[in-house]
Amino acid sequence: MAEQVKAKRGNVIDAFVDGARNGLKIAFNSMLPNTLFGFTLTIILNLTGLADVIGVVFAPVMRIFGLPGVAATAVMAIFLSMGGAAGVIAGLFTAGQLTEPQVAILLPALLLSGAQIQFMGRLLGTADLKTRYYPHMFVTATLNGCVAMLIMNYFIV
Repeated sequence: MAEQVKAKRGNVIDAFVDGARNGLKIAFNSMLPNTLFGFTLTIILNLTGLADVIGVVFAPVMRIFGLPGVAATAVMAIFLSMGGAAGVIAGLFTAGQLTEPQVAILLPALLLSGAQIQFMGRLLGTADLKTRYYPHMFVTATLNGCVAMLIMNYFIV
């Protein structure tokens, strides 16, 4: 016989406050550090001149999507962390290295192919998915992001 789970009863205000408290924990413990890391990484890359090197090396590939070469740093960050990538994009925009339309090109890729490395450990590992399927999932997500950038570039230009 299945055990019955007793529902916790409370008022709407308590539920709202508990939800807000949990949301702030997520924001301060997960989202904010990743975003600050991405923003700081962009500043470090700019100060050391590595952003210029990355920009020159990846310019031909990024040009396909209507982006400057330095946007490759954001694309690389997308694979690691969505919050970190958002910080990199914000940092590039703040530094004047990305325009508003270029940010709009990057955002769908961030949402469609973001944080694959994090998801591999957090989701795929805990779901007991066979590792032989990981490459298929990563390639699919990456292609989705690339197609989204091409579509955005088409409509923005």
